Amino acid sequence: MHASASPSPVRSHDASTDAVSRADRYRWRVVDIVVASVIAVACALIFLLWNVGYEGPASVLKPLLPGLQGLLAGPWLIAGVLGGLIIRKPGAALYTETVAAVISALVGNAWGPLTIASGLVQGLGAEIVFLVFLYKVWTLPVALLAGAASGLACGINDRILWYPGADVPFTAVYITSTTISGAVIAGLGGWLLMKALASTGALSRFASGREATARV
Repeated sequence: MHASASPSPVRSHDASTDAVSRADRYRWRVVDIVVASVIAVACALIFLLWNVGYEGPASVLKPLLPGLQGLLAGPWLIAGVLGGLIIRKPGAALYTETVAAVISALVGNAWGPLTIASGLVQGLGAEIVFLVFLYKVWTLPVALLAGAASGLACGINDRILWYPGADVPFTAVYITSTTISGAVIAGLGGWLLMKALASTGALSRFASGREATARV
């Protein structure tokens, strides 16, 4: 007597559950949109303050070495990294950085509508790193890489928009400086801020918050 093999109902159920779980991991919820928007608004306030506050440090760094003022770019890059680390969904880094830039432009700054272009480019830099890790790895090294990528994108964008006639030494110093600033201020800073928020329980509806709770 020949018995034909049939798929195990349990395995079929597990596969279906895994597929749904993966879909949920990438699907935005209402709470994701709300919190990402709150992050963007909070970071926009940082942008607005730094739009004025960076002038003092920049006046000190520029005479030391042209392009070194790129070290001050970090505060403008933190929205994308922080949003990505907290929301952990495709597009989160791009969304938070861009919305923060839009608010900064609407309120008013020295760079006008081009601030939005900068936000898009900087958010995309961080987003690409999270994408490379398939939105599954949220460690400090990944945060540092995301911040560095955002800083690199910032440096290249600024070189094109604001320093079109810059020479090679300035370009090298400036882009290196924005990349370092992105890694340290946006990457490390965003990571520490995410951990601090998670420890308060404010992120309990997110994987970032549940990880912090599980370790306590």
